[in-house]
Amino acid sequence: MYQYKSVKLALKGFFVSDLENHNEIIDKYAKEGWRLVQIFPVKYASNGVPMEFEIIFEREIDN
Repeated sequence: MYQYKSVKLALKGFFVSDLENHNEIIDKYAKEGWRLVQIFPVKYASNGVPMEFEIIFEREIDN
């Protein structure tokens, strides 16, 4: 069985805010035993530019 965790990252204007830290976030969760599954946009601006992303992690849990 697996456990899942998601982390949301937002863009502000034309500049990347939290996304600058995406590698740090991935490394942090990897050290806790989480495996990166997917990164995908979840919110878009009216012009179609992604404004928010979600990083999905999983790890195996014992039953």
